[in-house]
Amino acid sequence: MDTRMRRRLEIVAMLGTLGIFVYAAWVGLVRAPPDREMGDVQRIMYAHVPMVQMMLLSGTINFVCCVLYLFRASWKTDALAEASAETALVFGAIGTTLGAIWGRPTWGVFWAWDPRLTTVAILLVAYAGYMALRRFVDDPERRAVWSAVTGIIIAVDVPIIYFSVKWWKSLHQVQSTPRTVDPQMVYALRWNILAFFLVLLVFLVTRYRIALAARMRETTVPEQAPRARQVVA
Repeated sequence: MDTRMRRRLEIVAMLGTLGIFVYAAWVGLVRAPPDREMGDVQRIMYAHVPMVQMMLLSGTINFVCCVLYLFRASWKTDALAEASAETALVFGAIGTTLGAIWGRPTWGVFWAWDPRLTTVAILLVAYAGYMALRRFVDDPERRAVWSAVTGIIIAVDVPIIYFSVKWWKSLHQVQSTPRTVDPQMVYALRWNILAFFLVLLVFLVTRYRIALAARMRETTVPEQAPRARQVVA
């Protein structure tokens, strides 16, 4: 596939992602009914829930890449690990902020140190440290190995976040199911999950390309310029 065709396909994919995102936003903000108890503030769920899910998905991708790198070192795997860690941090930070905005009118506070919020905060701080580690280590191979080990340790928190509301008493509600939610809300939530998943793919691919290009620049030995011929008088 030539470069021109690939760019056209990327533009089509971007426009399709934008169209789905706009439609999902309209479904969540207009079509879906307000919650019986929380009213319109519940609509934050259509962005908060998908973004937290994308954070957990990115964390899972990072874990897989870290394990694969330790078994078979590859700069592509290392680049994807870096990209997924950054998307987990970005989506998690925005999703947590939206959750805090949602929590103020429902819980009475922006933040409460319940198990779900605490474990999410630990994950965000850990991934911030992961990204800092990648900036402070100059040697590419050592950086990749240290980052892989760190990513595996951080990944322990991913299933803890998911099951925290089931394992411990928490202000945060237990995960809903289609049986416990209005069908129109389920419809809106599923469209927004799809939309944010596509946005995640866009961010992930873009960040992966940047990381891989940086890795190639670091590991490619520059060609030595030919020495100038000595002119004999």
